[in-house]
Amino acid sequence: MARRPDAKAKKKPPRTYHHGKLREALIEATLRLVEEGGPEAVTVREAARRSGVSSGAPFRHFPNRTVLMTAVAEEATHRLHAAVLAAVEPIADKPPLVQLRAIGRAYLHWAADNPTHFAVVSNRGLIDYESSSSMKRENEDIQALMGRLLDAAGAPAGAKLAARALVYGLARMSIDGHLPQWGVSSSGEALAAMDAALDLFLDALLRPRG
Repeated sequence: MARRPDAKAKKKPPRTYHHGKLREALIEATLRLVEEGGPEAVTVREAARRSGVSSGAPFRHFPNRTVLMTAVAEEATHRLHAAVLAAVEPIADKPPLVQLRAIGRAYLHWAADNPTHFAVVSNRGLIDYESSSSMKRENEDIQALMGRLLDAAGAPAGAKLAARALVYGLARMSIDGHLPQWGVSSSGEALAAMDAALDLFLDALLRPRG
């Protein structure tokens, strides 16, 4: 007679990490949770379940939800930083305006390609930014690069904040689904529209003043 399965037994989730890679697996599981249900869906225990480990296993890496989300934001910032540098390095000998456009486009395109990462890194209420030396260092590196280029281009005071506000605002509008209200429907149209807005802003910002 065939043995009946134990109705009370719970099927264990498949193990999704290799030995020594639990931290990375938990970060990836957290990203999937954000993608499926938003940041509020994230708990350390659910990330553990998704990673195929016991509920207590992650706590030596991430003692609470904020620490876990901060690790995700650190990874996101690192990837954004790499994308910006990769866009600028080949054109380091070009005029400042060309390099500034490359930075802005790299930011906008990275956010469009990585909406889940952007949703975490752009919400300081989810993370402990001040505790992360890597996030602060890489953000300050991008800000310093922008500042040098804006100074070299003769931009007015406050230009760095204005430029940051523009690209952040455009990315946030795209991620939050606001662009269709402004006549931009497809993802291809969104990138083209954001690039055009960036060009318009930089042209106006750096136009010679009589």
